[in-house]
This record gives sequence, C-alpha cells and structure tokens, in this order.
Amino acid sequence: MSQLIHIQENGLHLVLEVTPEQDVRLLHFGAGELREGVISSGQKPGFRLMELQLTGEDRAEYHGRTHRATFPGLRMRYEAHDDTRNEAGRKLEIALRDPETSLRAVQHVQFYDGVQTVRAWVTLSNEGSEELGVEYVSSFALTGLDKEGTLDRDEKIALSIPHTGWQSELQWRTYSLPELGMSHLTDRSSKRISCSNTGSWSAAEHIPMAVLENREAGSSLFWQIEHNGSWHWEIIDQSDFLTLLISGPTEHDNHWWVSLAPGGEFVSVPVAVGAVIGGFEEAIGQLTAYRRRIRRPNADNRDLRIIFNDYMNCLWGSPATAKLLPLIDAAAEAGCEYFCIDAGWYAAGEWWDGVGEWMPSPERFPEGIKYVLDYIRGKGMVPGLWLELEVMGINSPKLADTDDSWFFMRHGRRVKDRSRYQLDYRNPKVAAHANEVIRRLVEDYGVGYIKMDYNINAGIGTETDADSFGDGLLQHNRAYLAWLDGIFARYPDLVIENCSSGGMRMDYAMLSRQSIQSTSDQENYVNYAAIAAASPSALTPEQSAIWSYPLREGDDEEIVFNMVNALLLRVHQSGHLAELSPRRRELVKEALDYYKTIRKDIPQALPFWPLGLPKQQDDWISLGLRRGDSVYLAVWRIAGESPDRTLPLPALRGEQLDIRCAYPQGFDCSWSWDAEKGELQVTLPNVKSARLFEIHPKQQI
Repeated sequence: MSQLIHIQENGLHLVLEVTPEQDVRLLHFGAGELREGVISSGQKPGFRLMELQLTGEDRAEYHGRTHRATFPGLRMRYEAHDDTRNEAGRKLEIALRDPETSLRAVQHVQFYDGVQTVRAWVTLSNEGSEELGVEYVSSFALTGLDKEGTLDRDEKIALSIPHTGWQSELQWRTYSLPELGMSHLTDRSSKRISCSNTGSWSAAEHIPMAVLENREAGSSLFWQIEHNGSWHWEIIDQSDFLTLLISGPTEHDNHWWVSLAPGGEFVSVPVAVGAVIGGFEEAIGQLTAYRRRIRRPNADNRDLRIIFNDYMNCLWGSPATAKLLPLIDAAAEAGCEYFCIDAGWYAAGEWWDGVGEWMPSPERFPEGIKYVLDYIRGKGMVPGLWLELEVMGINSPKLADTDDSWFFMRHGRRVKDRSRYQLDYRNPKVAAHANEVIRRLVEDYGVGYIKMDYNINAGIGTETDADSFGDGLLQHNRAYLAWLDGIFARYPDLVIENCSSGGMRMDYAMLSRQSIQSTSDQENYVNYAAIAAASPSALTPEQSAIWSYPLREGDDEEIVFNMVNALLLRVHQSGHLAELSPRRRELVKEALDYYKTIRKDIPQALPFWPLGLPKQQDDWISLGLRRGDSVYLAVWRIAGESPDRTLPLPALRGEQLDIRCAYPQGFDCSWSWDAEKGELQVTLPNVKSARLFEIHPKQQI
C-alpha cells in the first residue's frame, strides 16, 4: 500500500507518494488540490522527486539531450522525511538513498509564511566507499505541469520567457508550446524547451526565471534560479505529461562535473518555485513578496534615497575635480541624496586595461579625492565610488603582486576577456586584496555607496583546484557571495549596487544581498522606457535602478519622459544638470520632490501592466504599482498616429475614482474614467511623451 504525504501550506498543495518498494514520486505541486484520477498508475513512475545522473550509470529511456530517466535517480529509495518549522516557515526534507552506491540525497523544500513560493535544493552525501562522479542533479523536478483541465496542452499552456541582452534587457515573450517546437504528438519525445546560462554573467541572454500558465485551469507556475553563474532549466514530455527540471550547472550544458569522494558532500544551486490561481501578474506578485522575504534586511530598500551618478550621458567615465564640483552643486540642489563618482577616478587617462589597484588619480584630483568626497558630504549627500573588484586589467600595476593562483586558468593559461583577467575569490589573497580596497574606501575616504560593476564574462570556468571548469566556476561564485556577506557583516550600512554592464547579472543570489540593481546601460531614454516598465518582473521595484539622464539639447517633454522612466522604481539620476536651463532643471526637481512623497509606498507595492508586458516595438507602454487603495500609473507614448489610448484597469471596475496627473504639472494631457468598463482613456498629444498618474478611491461625503 502506497503512503501519501499531503502538504498544504500558504495556499500551496504538495502531494508525495511513497510506494511499497520505497520509490518516491512528487505527484503534485500547485495552487489547487490534486484531482482524483488525473494520474494513472502507469504514469506515476515518471513523477520523479529528483533526477540524478552519475558517471558510468545507465539511462532507462531514450533521452536525447534531456535529463530524464537518470540513474541512480530511478534507483533512489525512500529513507525518511522530516516536516518541521523554522523562523522562515515550514520545512520539508525528504531523504533518499541509492542501495548500490550508498549515495544519500536530501530534497529540501523551504516554505515561507504567507508567500506562495518555496525554495528548493538538494544535498548529496557519498556514504559509500567509492568515488562518485556527479553529472546532473535537479534542484527541483515536477511532472504533470499540464494535468489540470481537459484541453490539450498545445492549446492551453503558455510559457513566458524573459530574453535579455546588453542594452536590451527584459524582452519578455509568451509562447505556445508548438511555437517552441514541442507539439503534442506522442507520450514522450527527445525534444526539450530549455534555457541555459554558461559563465559568470548569469543574465547574459535570459533572466534566470520563467512563468508557465495553464490558461484553461486559470493557474500559473513560476520559478527563478538563485545563482550568479551557470544554470539550466528544461521542460520535457514524458508519461504523456510535461516535466520541469530546474538546476544549477550541468555537465552536458555547462561544463560542470564534480567528484564526490567517500564522505564528500555537494549542495545544489537553490531555486524558487511557486504557484498561483491567476496569470502572469499574480505570479509576479507572489514572486515579488518572496524576493522581499529572502533578501538581506537593509535601510536602503526602505528609504529609497535618490542616487546621482556621473556616468550616463554625462562624464562617461572621465571624472575630475573641476567637472564634478558644479555637478555636485546641481545634484544637491535638485534633491539627490547619494552622489556616486563613476569609472575613471583611479587613472590619469585611458583606464580600461589598467584597473586593479584602485588608487585615486592625482591628475584628476589635484587636491586628492577626499577633497571631492568631503565636498559631496558637505552638500548633504553620501559620497560613492565605482569599483570593478572581480577583475584585474592586463596592464594593471597590481599584477606585480600576483601570480597565476589569483586568476581563472584554463589549459594552463590565464583566462582573459576584454583585456581583463578574472580574479578567483577562492584564493584568500584575492579576498584580502578586495577587503583592503573596501576598507580604504569606507574607513579612509568615508564612502557610503559603491557601484560594483562587472564587465567581463569569465566563460565556462577555471581548472584550478577543480574537478571540471564548471566546478571551479561554481566554487568561485559561492566564494564571491561569501565575500559579499562578510563585507555587509563588517559594514551593514554600506550600499553596494549590483551592476554588470547594466543588468547582465540580474539574479537573486546577488540581489538577496545587494539592495539595488543597475538595470541597463541603455543610452537612449526612449528605448529605456520598455526596460524600466518590465523591470519589476525580474526584481522588486525598490531594487530597480533606472537611469534618468536629461540631455543638454532636449526639450521639456524629453525631461519629463526621462523622469517618468524612474519615478516608480529607484531613481538613478544623471545628465549634465548644471548645464540645463532653469526651466528644465526645475522639472527635474519637481519630479524628485514628488518621488519623495510616494517612495514610502514602493517597497510594499505590487506591479501590474495594463497594456501587457512592454516590448521595444510597442507604441504605448504602461506600468502600474498598487499598494492598498493607492495606484500609481506611468504611461508612455512612444510612437504611432493616435494620441489616445485605452488602459484596461479591471481591478478598479465599478469604482468611483480620483485621478490626477501627478507629474508633470501644467502639461498638455487629458484623461477620462469609464467605471462600468474599468477603462482609463488617456490622451497624450505628443509622441515621445510620458505622464505619471495617481489614482485613489473617491472620498465618500
């Protein structure tokens, strides 16, 4: 007789089956209950709790490039399970053992009180007498993604994938499975739909997340991989159902392989998985709540202070005392609260391939950099500096103090990318070097903000002290996170911005630690609108730093558009503020003054998109934030002939509303509200214009 383990927690339902042979199957994970009879007895063996492939082991099924039917994954037998509680919430641990190798695996599922999302990972322990080579282990596996409803999966399943790239971040697209080449023609095939990242830019091509909707059942499954390096997820078909496999790096996809000696242990990359009744917005709402729960508590995500950074469409990495002082004056006058000096402060001229020592340039700062930093502080702002501490330029003077052990190595040579070497944070000397740089900036210079950039991709990994290139990369990824944890333990009030050529490392291994994320290096403010509007899908709004960079040659609408880009998120102010006309400078100040009145709501607000997720090809874009009864709505008109656009607001249907254009004041703009239809009609006479609306229930007299 099989044993069923039912878990119902925070609106999530999880059902495990343990057979008389001690095989463990995960039959269900979702926002609704498991329907009786939807899985036949012949299909149940395909509902694996985990997939696990060891070197030299067989496969039980034709698999193509998929990670199905693994051994000893199919051989693992139930040992025990623990159902406990900790300070986060309920915790389920299911222990399995392979009778042939004595490999023990524990599947961890951590619930979070009040959130419909779990964190999952696997711990492997070699309790046998022989070394074992691990080629693949899932952090979470789920079969039956399409089992709810009666329609064929070709009709009812929609998969939303966030494509991304340098200056083109967050390009969501939603597909049917046939559009991705997986038509339902058999009970299983060699086809997979997959996303992988290989290298140290975790978001080089895709954000490590996705949303799968069952539109017939009205439910959604969503996931994110919380890792700052290589990762992989795939959807396959087996047992006439869809299966999702989520993992960190794999041998086949990411050059990762690890040898477990007797007594050795390996912990897989953590992933988050959740389910909701509803669609994409409901999924992102729960993921937003989860992201807020797991990150390091910090004042920055509560206060949302305004940052001025001198780089974008401003000094372009060439700061100097004479250039900075008028900018500092203008930023303070506009209401900025941090002032960050970006790249270039450490070199007299061209600096790209010489970075690594991080000493101020006397040519750029004749009075010393502390003079400028003190000037910033004297204007009531917190000073900041740019760093790129994970690399060393190939012409850096600091190289004289190093050897090969400091760097990634492949085939006996240092890994080089864009004229930089990749530092290996497993080396204590590297960590000590980085610690001293941070100490000098914080303790000697009084820096309170660091823009931590990372402009190379170290590729598949390093061979130094590693079983595979990918193993070396994974060890380094984790060592860097441990180093970050140590920095925040030492300087808990220090704000460190996560930047990798903009958003190339937008993941929650980094963002569970760092309070703010650079979203893009996009230089065109019109193109930035879609990136800004999409950003709360990948990170919490209060962590999403958006450049606002008024141009010297722009008009009033250009200023307003730039400011609206950032006003519902984190303002990353830039541009030549000191050279703007008084009228245009006042429009910047008006926006920042307004931001200070609403920013208290942003850390509790949830995003929504009245016109759907934005695309660069759209004529109109809209992003809303909702906190309680308050709604803040940004609207951009990018192109197109018509000055009118209808924005569906179904959550407000039937409501009598007070609606005002909160920013800017006194500009041409009109709107009307159809309560019966739940639609807001907006008129913006000019292309390349934007407005921010504030919406509240009408007060009853």
